[in-house]
Amino acid sequence: MSAAGFHIPYTLPIALLILALGLKTPTFIRAWKDPDVRATTLFLLLASAVFVSAVPASIHRINTMAGVPNIAAPWVYSLLTAFCASCLTMVITWRDEPSSRRSDRIRRIWLIYLGIIGALWATFFLADAPTERIYDLDTYYARQPWMREHILLYLGAHMVSALVAAYMIWKWIPKVSGGWLKAGLVFLQAGYAFGLLFDVAKLTAVGARWTGGNLDWLSTKVAPPFAILDASLVGIGFILPQGGPFLQKWIRDQRTYRRLRPLARALQPVAPPATRARVGRFAPLDLRVLQRQQRIHDALLRLTPFLDTGLHQRAYEEARSAGHRVEHARGFAGAVAIRAALAASTAPPSPGRRPGSGAPAVRSRTGLDDLDAIAHALHRPRTVEAIWQRAACRESDTRHV
Repeated sequence: MSAAGFHIPYTLPIALLILALGLKTPTFIRAWKDPDVRATTLFLLLASAVFVSAVPASIHRINTMAGVPNIAAPWVYSLLTAFCASCLTMVITWRDEPSSRRSDRIRRIWLIYLGIIGALWATFFLADAPTERIYDLDTYYARQPWMREHILLYLGAHMVSALVAAYMIWKWIPKVSGGWLKAGLVFLQAGYAFGLLFDVAKLTAVGARWTGGNLDWLSTKVAPPFAILDASLVGIGFILPQGGPFLQKWIRDQRTYRRLRPLARALQPVAPPATRARVGRFAPLDLRVLQRQQRIHDALLRLTPFLDTGLHQRAYEEARSAGHRVEHARGFAGAVAIRAALAASTAPPSPGRRPGSGAPAVRSRTGLDDLDAIAHALHRPRTVEAIWQRAACRESDTRHV
């Protein structure tokens, strides 16, 4: 059967696995000595290599370039067998604490699976498989001496690894408390379940050939979707623990960065000149958030002599009496105090003004929590102005009395 073009269904697992590998690469570069990082990176690298090589067009290309019909079979099956070993290695590395016992278990797994890889190449070269079969090699050569053993080797290795990995994860999941890791393990568990269905479909089709029957459709039509689901779910399983916390932090930092924008703009006239140096637009978001927070802190430090704690308290009471919740009232009070301090800092010196008498009311207790509330209040300048006017009138009435 001639090779077809690139199959669209293969793009999903390949994209997911390459994405997971890309997310892991920076960590690998920084901490390549960490056995957990090495195990996960090797797992994703092998999984990606398996699916890139297993595409029908790639199989035909490998056979053509090597000049040996079906040479892609031991190549793909060797990658798959190494992938199986990395599955077990990854789960053991993640689950067990570092110890000599863990190292011995991992070493034995690799020795066994490397032995299977050697047997795959030996049985292939001992077999007679002159006709290129891209889609149905397993069933077409199911009764051929040595190719029969070749096929059973890779299917057996894959099934054993899926069963053992699924069992270890099933025992491990109840002990995991992290939400992202637990979700990733659930997807991995589901992926291994579909991997077992792939093995069952393949072995059933091969067994039918041994008994003179023909259930090739199980191997050519049913098994490939299970393999695609297997790899896709495994890819998601690794993206979630890696990408989930990253995305969650990015959303949180993005929200903080945007919320602090009006406060940063309001304080810009008193920000120290040194803080005007900007990081690039494409700088990491957490760095830009940190810079914006630092600018606000530096500007508030300069405003400290002009902050009026009495005005802050009266504005807070006015906001509360207007029905605003505590955190919102605190934000409006802080916004009023900062706006008043900004006005006082640019006004001509007054004989009655005592610089330094004001205390940093908006920074005294809740720090950045208050700053976030203040920034939110500055989105409602009319409300801030109204509370300021009422607080000022209240001060005037008090003085008059």
